[in-house]
Amino acid sequence: MNTMDFSKTSANTGPIWAVGALCLAVADALSARFNPVAVQGEVSGFTRASSGHCYFTLKDPGGQLRCAFFKRAAQSLSRDLKEGDEIVAQGRLGVYSARGELQLIVESVRHKGRGNLFEEFLRIKALLESEGLFDPGLKRALAPMPQGIGVVTSLQAAALHDVLTALKRRVPHIPVVVANSPVQGAQAPAALVAALQSLYARDDLGVILLVRGGGSMEDLWCFNHETLARTIRDSPVPVICGVGHETDFTIADFCADLRAPTPTAAAELCAVSREVMLDSLAGLEEDLTHVLQSALDQRGQTLDRLHTRLGRPSTFLSKQQSRLGLLSQRLLPSLRLSTKEAEHELEQLSTRHARAWREALVGARRGLDQAQLRLDLLDPALVLERGYAWLSDELGRPVVDGQTLSAGQHIQATLSSAQLQLSVLAVQNRKI
Repeated sequence: MNTMDFSKTSANTGPIWAVGALCLAVADALSARFNPVAVQGEVSGFTRASSGHCYFTLKDPGGQLRCAFFKRAAQSLSRDLKEGDEIVAQGRLGVYSARGELQLIVESVRHKGRGNLFEEFLRIKALLESEGLFDPGLKRALAPMPQGIGVVTSLQAAALHDVLTALKRRVPHIPVVVANSPVQGAQAPAALVAALQSLYARDDLGVILLVRGGGSMEDLWCFNHETLARTIRDSPVPVICGVGHETDFTIADFCADLRAPTPTAAAELCAVSREVMLDSLAGLEEDLTHVLQSALDQRGQTLDRLHTRLGRPSTFLSKQQSRLGLLSQRLLPSLRLSTKEAEHELEQLSTRHARAWREALVGARRGLDQAQLRLDLLDPALVLERGYAWLSDELGRPVVDGQTLSAGQHIQATLSSAQLQLSVLAVQNRKI
C-alpha cells in the first residue's frame, strides 16, 4: 500500500512522500484541474498490443505526451493511426505510477479538421454551468418507493430490455411507462424533449429514467443539446440519466438529479427493491407483536394479583361460619337465642358474603374488559381505520413535528388500505 510518512519531515522540504503516494496525489491534482481534456499533436510510435490496447506518443515542437488507448475505446478507430498523423485526442490526464510518467488515457480520437464536437461540448458545459444548471443544491433526493417509473429511450434500444429486466426483478409491483424516442441523430434532441414532456404531463410517476447504451461522442451527441438540458432541469420529478458506459459523460448527466454509469444501474438506483421493503415490514411486524404481547402479559399479571387478593369464596365463608359459631356459643346463654334465629342470621350472613363475592368478581371482570379495550386501542390498524394516517419521510422515519418538514419535501402517508406519496407544499405554524 502506498502511504505518506508524516513522521519523517524536514525543515526545508516538509513531509517526505512515499513514491506511490506522491504519484497518486499528482494524478488526483491533474484530474481535478484538467479533466476532461483535449490535446492536439502529431502521432509517433503507434503500436497495438495483442490485448487490443494501443499506445503512442503525441508530440509537437514544444513537447511530447505518452498516450494509452485501451481496447474498448480503441475499437472506434476505423484504421490504426500512423506516424505523422495530426489528431485531436480526447481523454483524461493521469500518472502511470509504475513508471512515474504523465500519460493521457485516450477515450476518442479525431483527425485534425474533422469537426469540433469536444470543443462544442466544453462550450455548452461552461455556458450551462455558469447559469447554475449543474448546482448540486438543485439535485432532488429519490423516493424509496415511487408511485410509477417513467423511461425515455428508443423501443429498439438494447438498453430498454436491460432496464425493464432489472425493474421486473427488483420492483415488479411498480408500474413502468415507456416514452419512445430516437436516441441518435439530428432529430433525436427534439424527440427526447417531447418524450420527457409527455411524461411530465402525467401525475402517476415518481422518477424518470433517461437511458441509452454506449457509443462514440457522435452517437451520444444528442444528449449534449442545450434544450434537452433545460428540459431535464424543468422536470417535476427526479431524473436519473444512464447514458453510455461508465466513462461516457454528456451534458444530460450534469443536469440530471442523479447520474448512473449504465442504463441497468439507473434501474437499480431508481427504487428500493421489493425484498428490502418486505424485510423492513417483517421487522416492523415483529416489533409490534412484541409490544402487544408484552402489554397482554402485564394485564394478565394484574388479573392474577386481583384473583389472589379475592381468594376462594368457600374459604372466606368457612371462616365466617367458624366465627359465627363462636359468637353463638358465647351469646346464646345470655341472649337465649333459639336455634332457628341463629340459623336465620347465618343464612343472611351467607347471602351477604355471596353477594359481596359476586360484586367483587363483576368488578374485576369489568376492569379486565376495560384493560382489554385499552389494549385493543393500541392497535395501529384501528387508528388508521378511523381516518388517520402514518406519515414518514424519505428515510422511513416517522414525522411527528411539522417543523422538521420543508416545502417541496416528499413524504409518505400510510392509510388503512393504501400508501400515498405526498409532496409538502408549505409548512404553517399552528398555535395551540
